[in-house]
Amino acid sequence: MTSGSVLHGTRASLRDWFWAAYLMTSHTPGMSAVQLQRQLGIRYETAWTMLHKLRRAMRRPERERLYGKVEADETYVGRQENLRGGRQAGERSIVVGAIEVRTEGSGRLRLEVVPDVSGPSLTGFIKTNVEPGTTIITDGWQGYAPLSGMGYRHKAKTQGDPRNSDITPRIHRAFGNLKTWLRGTHHGVSKKHMQVYLDEFVFRFNRRRKPMAAFQSLLGLTSLYHPTSYKMLYGSEQTG
Repeated sequence: MTSGSVLHGTRASLRDWFWAAYLMTSHTPGMSAVQLQRQLGIRYETAWTMLHKLRRAMRRPERERLYGKVEADETYVGRQENLRGGRQAGERSIVVGAIEVRTEGSGRLRLEVVPDVSGPSLTGFIKTNVEPGTTIITDGWQGYAPLSGMGYRHKAKTQGDPRNSDITPRIHRAFGNLKTWLRGTHHGVSKKHMQVYLDEFVFRFNRRRKPMAAFQSLLGLTSLYHPTSYKMLYGSEQTG
């Protein structure tokens, strides 16, 4: 039943896996490894590995790209996220995001760790995650300038213009919620593991109105990924 899936070779019971998937998708703040350890009465390393394997399954390989009208921006996540210094990351992770603009709120979200805020990094993220022909709203950062020549309707707005008090409110709100979640539930995440936590946040955000559908979707996605061991997942720092 679990052969070839992320659950292959697991020593944890299927009951524990189902409970972990359910708690991870239905509990509003998400679950840390410490919380899952207490809930299921299992070892911390087992809880950490289970959650990491489930996070790896939350990113559907062939998911549809965003379309219509989209806000895009980048932010810095980490211990120095409140320091000033332009677009220099330091020890922080650089996260670029895009979110669909809907009449009464936000649509789907995408988040990605990028090495820098250069044009190739930012436009590469857009090309992978947003359909050509989409209207993309950004600030005036030059890294987004090539979008107009890539088949997108690019609208760059200057943050300092008093008419643009918040030019991309939806993606800024998503960034704020992301940072609150990482600090509150996981007490910080290392750069090495940042992407899988972003994948979890995106998965949960895009299914926030249908937690049971999220649970069922996650169970289906676990069969699409190759098995991984604790050693493969374990980095220089355990977080979460």
